Amino acid sequence: MTIRLSHQVYQPEGPETAPPLIIAHGLFGSARNFQTLAQKLAKGRRVLVVDMRNHGESPWTESMDYNEMGQDLGVLIKDHAGGSAIVLGHSMGGKAAMALALTRPDLVAGLIVADIAPVAYTHSHLGYVQAMQGVDLSGISRRSEADSALAETIPQPMLRAFLLQSLAVRDGEARWQLNLDALETGMGQVMGWPENLSGKSYDGPSLFIHGGASEHEVAKSESVIRNLFPKAELQEIKGAGHWLHAEKPAEFLDAVESWLARL
Repeated sequence: MTIRLSHQVYQPEGPETAPPLIIAHGLFGSARNFQTLAQKLAKGRRVLVVDMRNHGESPWTESMDYNEMGQDLGVLIKDHAGGSAIVLGHSMGGKAAMALALTRPDLVAGLIVADIAPVAYTHSHLGYVQAMQGVDLSGISRRSEADSALAETIPQPMLRAFLLQSLAVRDGEARWQLNLDALETGMGQVMGWPENLSGKSYDGPSLFIHGGASEHEVAKSESVIRNLFPKAELQEIKGAGHWLHAEKPAEFLDAVESWLARL
């Protein structure tokens, strides 16, 4: 099932001289995670930042399948980007972007993948889903109250702050802008990689940016990446972890802009 994604559009400062850019966030994120980056990249191109399915303002669905999430991005490109765009995806969004490039290369003018490889990972974020499910929202009227409740199971303040960006509190009522039930049942899909994509390839330009201190260790999957993406360039941002665009924003922006300038 393909859905139409909620998205924000950043118009170019001057004439539109370059292909549009789509930005897809990672698990538990939303379009607002990339607002600042989108504004800076909107030079001669439109930038569209999406809420992925089951996140933000986008529709909810039971499936978290990457083939379908790639198709979601494809519908956006056909409807709002003139039928071809460069796609930048972080983590879960990066896997969805790769799935689209491998199945509909005609829609992808270039691919940027941030700190994820086309492989299945053994770790899980199920504990975070269950922690959010465990918050009694009936008694929450402010995010600070939810933060106190989450602190019982998630001790890291910055992680809680990130998760709480998806808690909407309006008129004294709180609700998660995450389909936690779908994320719980689909966590295996989110951490995995579709088997049907293993024999495909995307011959367009691609850039894999990874954090030197990230637990995802993208460089260890270089051979897998190059089998699927023969023209892939790998670039490490030293000292950055998985959230490299937030931890090293200037270095991440420079890597993206330098690569885009060579297309």
